[in-house]
Amino acid sequence: MANTSAPLLSQTEDKDTSSHFTFNKIVEHSLSEFELSQIQQIILVGLASTFDSQQIFITVFTDAYPTWHCLDHTICNPATSDICGIPRSAWDWDGGFKGKSVISEFDLECSSSFLRGLPTSTFYVGAIFGGVFMAMIPDGFFGRKQLLFFTTLAMSITGISIYFSSNIWIYAFLKFLIGFMSAPVRTYVFVLISERVSAKWRPRATMIPFVLFVLGFMSLSGISYLFRHASWRVVYLCTSVPAAVYCIFLYLFAIESPRWLHLQGKDEEACKQRLLGISIYLVAFKRNSLKDLFIRKWAFRRTLVVMIIMLGSGLSYYGVPLAVRDIKVNIYLSEALNAVVELPTFVITPILLEKFSRRSSVVVNCLIGGASGMLCFVLSLFGMTNTAFALELASFFCGRIQFNLMAVYMVELFPTCVRNTTTLMLRQALFVAGACSPIIASIGRDVPSLSFAAFGIAMAGLGLFALLLPETKGSSLCDTMEAQEERDRVFNTSQSCLK
Repeated sequence: MANTSAPLLSQTEDKDTSSHFTFNKIVEHSLSEFELSQIQQIILVGLASTFDSQQIFITVFTDAYPTWHCLDHTICNPATSDICGIPRSAWDWDGGFKGKSVISEFDLECSSSFLRGLPTSTFYVGAIFGGVFMAMIPDGFFGRKQLLFFTTLAMSITGISIYFSSNIWIYAFLKFLIGFMSAPVRTYVFVLISERVSAKWRPRATMIPFVLFVLGFMSLSGISYLFRHASWRVVYLCTSVPAAVYCIFLYLFAIESPRWLHLQGKDEEACKQRLLGISIYLVAFKRNSLKDLFIRKWAFRRTLVVMIIMLGSGLSYYGVPLAVRDIKVNIYLSEALNAVVELPTFVITPILLEKFSRRSSVVVNCLIGGASGMLCFVLSLFGMTNTAFALELASFFCGRIQFNLMAVYMVELFPTCVRNTTTLMLRQALFVAGACSPIIASIGRDVPSLSFAAFGIAMAGLGLFALLLPETKGSSLCDTMEAQEERDRVFNTSQSCLK
């Protein structure tokens, strides 16, 4: 009797033709249509980015320097007086409520810029350590879905606990924990989504979680404005409690990546998802670990170059919203506009990815964004506030596009077996930039808008390193290091022939 347990390829019984079918080709064929079930899964998984966004930018509102007014006008003038140089009895916070901001509640108004920016910095330091720790976990140890569930749940629970913090040091420590837990959230979201769609739909599908990320930023502005007269702790509750509830739905209804299931030998489970319309032909798989990224020169070089580019992108993206306070515009309006200008990037990015090469898009975008930041600094020196703010929006706009472009680029540069690990490592550069951004932004309090020039120079200069990366436009995702090397070799050969 023939062995019926052997995997078969549908629509053929010719053994010789099986060598022409790989798991990658099968997945690309079966996911060629963008169906409603895929959209539902993408939205469900992508909502984690919404809550991650709120935790990233929440200190823009909760740790803002509140407004104040004079009580004794004989020794106090709000236009010229420094509250640190007059008695505490001569002035008071607007509304007479100390709990409006972390600055006022913990009496940090006369503290150093380092101490005022400590919670934000510790968040990004925690993200650095969290990213390194998560990168140590092999891709095959947990599933994409399980890692996303546990990290999002831990982030939300820690956010709720901030409500009970009694001093700046406990608050900063809890921010460190939130950063540690939330570090890999967007990585897991992006990798899980990118592995569930074909190369044809990837540029558009991967923009959906970015849209949800921006909606989180926009909703945060609304929540902060709604509770502007309440305690800053309420803002943490309003963002963390819904995140905890979301985790229940994520655990119950999210589906694991078919590529990850295949690499774990769970092809039957992948088929049950009904994402694959045909039976699976098992492809030999060699497990790879973190050390392969350092042993293989091409992988190490790519990792290093992308980290440099992401450092410049992170300084611009995370630093500009903090520095905008120095242009003397309404904080709620400015941050809301920063969030709004991100929305068009999710329409423009797929166009750039489909019409132009990855490298040229990254390089041109970073030069435009860097120039906008430097011009913002120059114009603010001449008192052209409105024009400077418009250029700030342009710089932030380019920073968002840069982030979108590099997110897709990173997925295509590395194979499935190390994609989670490499994406986590590369995001560490973003978190380093986030940790440095509050310190650089604080320079603007002494030299108006100088931080914009610093962010612009970093984005333009470091973005040029994209010229050292290979082009990946139109390529399918590889599953192993060997397959990635073979694909790159074939692609380079075809490019040489075209020349």
